[in-house]
Amino acid sequence: MSTAFPIWVLVVDYALGLVMWTLIGRSAMNLFQPENSDFFFMKAFARLTNPLLRLWKPITPQFLLPALVPLYVAWFFYMARFYVMPWLMGYSVMGMLSFPLEGEIAALIYALFK
Repeated sequence: MSTAFPIWVLVVDYALGLVMWTLIGRSAMNLFQPENSDFFFMKAFARLTNPLLRLWKPITPQFLLPALVPLYVAWFFYMARFYVMPWLMGYSVMGMLSFPLEGEIAALIYALFK
């Protein structure tokens, strides 16, 4: 499935996708763990995403709950993947053939349970 896309598309999409899902994971973990938790995964998620949250702080609304800030930042990565990636690939319809990362994961799951 991934052979239909140029390699630069896959690299950019996978990078944006990993960042987006890491931010979503941090928001989900914030529901069960405090940010300063000793739990290994929470420490890893916080360490990986703190630089991005600092970078996006100037455009982050102050009224957002702290647990929702990573989800807010993840939205920008989602929008870039949904609108910018197809535009860079030359599609006239925004969102068309977006998300190669998730397509690969879905194909893997389909192959496992076929």
